[in-house]
Amino acid sequence: MMEFLTELDWSPLWISVKTGIVAATISFFLGIFTARKVIRARPKVRAVVDGFLTIPLVLPPTVAGFFLLLIFSKRRPFGSMLYNVFGIKVVQTWLGCILAATVISFPLMYRNARAAFEQIDVNLVYAARTLGMSETRIFWMVIMPSARPGIVSGTILAFARALGEYGATSMLAGNIPGKTSTISQRIAMVIQNGDYAAAGFWVLVIIIIAFAVILVMNLAVGKQMKDINRY
Repeated sequence: MMEFLTELDWSPLWISVKTGIVAATISFFLGIFTARKVIRARPKVRAVVDGFLTIPLVLPPTVAGFFLLLIFSKRRPFGSMLYNVFGIKVVQTWLGCILAATVISFPLMYRNARAAFEQIDVNLVYAARTLGMSETRIFWMVIMPSARPGIVSGTILAFARALGEYGATSMLAGNIPGKTSTISQRIAMVIQNGDYAAAGFWVLVIIIIAFAVILVMNLAVGKQMKDINRY
């Protein structure tokens, strides 16, 4: 067993964790921003924009990967412009891993943030305004603390989803060992090679990580709800 662990290539774990952290961070800020904007929009506009932002959650990841490949491929106008003008290559790079994971995980952050914002007691906001607080201070000192349980849940779920992303990542970033090969991609590859021992090990790793993520989310949200109920 020790020999197996010593000879094992751990790069899929580090690539997956790094991708999950970056994708969750992007989804955090983008999800909060879009959730606030959508809530303030008119009902018809809100319905259309909400559907557009949520659709990656219900589509197969390979469909999202297909559209990302159409956009960022160097054979397409936008992808060609990025590469020729800015030197940015997305396809078969770690940037592709981040982009694919963000697109797939973003709806989880957005939906949780929006639900959290919609459940805030508006009287708290009105009271803060009567005290002369600016909208920026109200957002960070009143709205965000009140929405914290939903924000925490969305962030952790976005990280977990990005960590286990496979379909869109494999289409956009490929499966390059040590570069874009995540845990999910490594599992698929070793199964194709008939190495069920390695596949079982990586399955166990991703299960442990997933359970730890869910446990942290439950503990964090439970603590936040307990603190809120005190008041």
